[in-house]
Amino acid sequence: MASENLGEFLTGNKIQNSAYSINMLREVYCQVLCQVTLSPIEAKSLATHIKYGYHNNWIIDNLPGANVGTTVSGQHQTHYAGGFPIGFITQDSPEAFVYNHVNIILEYHNPEGKEGHRVVGFAVEPMSINHQYAGGFQWDGMSSDGFTKPLDTCIANQHMERQNTGNFQRVRPGENVIYTYDVIWRYSETAWASRWDVYLSEDHMVPAQVHWYSITNSILVVLFLSLLVVSILVRNLRRDIAGYNAMAALTDEEKEEEAEESGWKLVHADVFRPPQNWPMLYCIMVGSGAQIGVCGFVTIFLSALGFLSPARRGSLMTSVLVFYMLCGCLAGYVSSRLYKSFRGRQWQLCTLFTATGFPGLCFLTFIFFNTILAFFKSTASVPFLDLVIVAAMWCCVSVPLVFLGAYFGYKEEAIQYPTVTSTIARAIPEPTTFMKPITGICMAGMVPFAAAYVELFFIMTSLWMDQFYYVFGFTFVVYVILLITCAEVTVLLCYYQLCAENHRWWWFSFLSSGSIAGYTFIYSVFWFKSLEASRMLITYMLYFGYMFLISTAMLLVTGSFGALVCLWFTRKIFSTIKVD
Repeated sequence: MASENLGEFLTGNKIQNSAYSINMLREVYCQVLCQVTLSPIEAKSLATHIKYGYHNNWIIDNLPGANVGTTVSGQHQTHYAGGFPIGFITQDSPEAFVYNHVNIILEYHNPEGKEGHRVVGFAVEPMSINHQYAGGFQWDGMSSDGFTKPLDTCIANQHMERQNTGNFQRVRPGENVIYTYDVIWRYSETAWASRWDVYLSEDHMVPAQVHWYSITNSILVVLFLSLLVVSILVRNLRRDIAGYNAMAALTDEEKEEEAEESGWKLVHADVFRPPQNWPMLYCIMVGSGAQIGVCGFVTIFLSALGFLSPARRGSLMTSVLVFYMLCGCLAGYVSSRLYKSFRGRQWQLCTLFTATGFPGLCFLTFIFFNTILAFFKSTASVPFLDLVIVAAMWCCVSVPLVFLGAYFGYKEEAIQYPTVTSTIARAIPEPTTFMKPITGICMAGMVPFAAAYVELFFIMTSLWMDQFYYVFGFTFVVYVILLITCAEVTVLLCYYQLCAENHRWWWFSFLSSGSIAGYTFIYSVFWFKSLEASRMLITYMLYFGYMFLISTAMLLVTGSFGALVCLWFTRKIFSTIKVD
């Protein structure tokens, strides 16, 4: 009996013992497992599940069962993720057929110099066979010999082979469905340490060339942006700073003789004015984004090093929870430092919202969906005890760490700005259509999304199609490139806003960098069509609900990174000019 960890429960992976009896190197031929007479309700339910594409997911010795199927040309094809379907529907008629026989194919290896054998391979070949008892004998389930050969549809001492005669087991009310199985043992030279290689092999997954194409695409976008930033910002800033400092050295009469000055230098008395709208919310979102961003960075980095392999079920989710809690100190520190620089007074409220805002949204959403799944008696529902454990981790570990980080943040000196903020805010000129902040926010997310959309497709496929994702090295590179791209685009747009004498850059920098989240959610809407999911309402709720949370997390991560980089950028450029 295997025990699940917290990560497995949270991802809906529960391990239950089956009725199949398997012994090492003991082959079984057409072993009767059970017989079921379908009632009208059971037949309708089974046909519905077959229509919606439900799958069986089996594991033996922590090894997922591969699916051995048949292509249109009649060749065998093995899929190493997603399990095997419980039945099928033919193209000729909408009638459902159930897979009531399975060939359980097990590969074993005998290490040199060691006793015993080890399982190094596991595959399942499902079949649909309309079994008939010899002489019309009906099994009552009371025999002790297990009925090794009581069926006319089985050949003595031979394993079942896939039939193309059309003698399939239909799903109808009153049908007697006899479930049988074979156990086949095969020797393999695969070592136990490398038995997961076939699941993560390029022959069965996406070729590495596709990921290299994604990386190359992202790198080209970053290089183009970097050259653009260098050519525009460095050249213009040097000219602007030199001209402004030269103007500062002139007398009042000489200044009047010079041409009227304009641009980002005129807003030096307003550029560091706190956000006009919701300054506390701004600090909360930047702090939360820093927490999620560092948590994601550490998790992906450790996964790229091989510490969080798919072979260790639930390790990725467990690590995300642990790292997210530990990064609570960073969230409290960043939000408190910003809030103190804004001269905020409700620091307890700011810290409390930082500790409960985004995790509270996630937890309440998770509780809502888990309640619905429990109502449907889904195996994806999380037990109540594990929900209590997560709530205890949040309340007893994460929240105190956020307050601890905020304590050290408020003890630090306030962030010093290079210019003095005036009492009255400067009027902002009416911008052109292209220079409107909403236009820049909507356009800013296109470039980072273009740099990451290829790898995003593979991540979505792994997340929603139950595919093994193992190329975390590519993910780490794309993650870093994504952050760099968001920062460069935001700095460039923020510079143009300052040149247009718009000193309200705080929210603009956050939303411009985080606008990639909107493109990600829109992309998920179109990608949902390729998922071929069931038309049940709960399916739509789960997909779009969790994609909304993922997009929100992306908004916080990219938005906070862009906002912090813009804060460094504005402090840097305004510290180089001479202000009386």
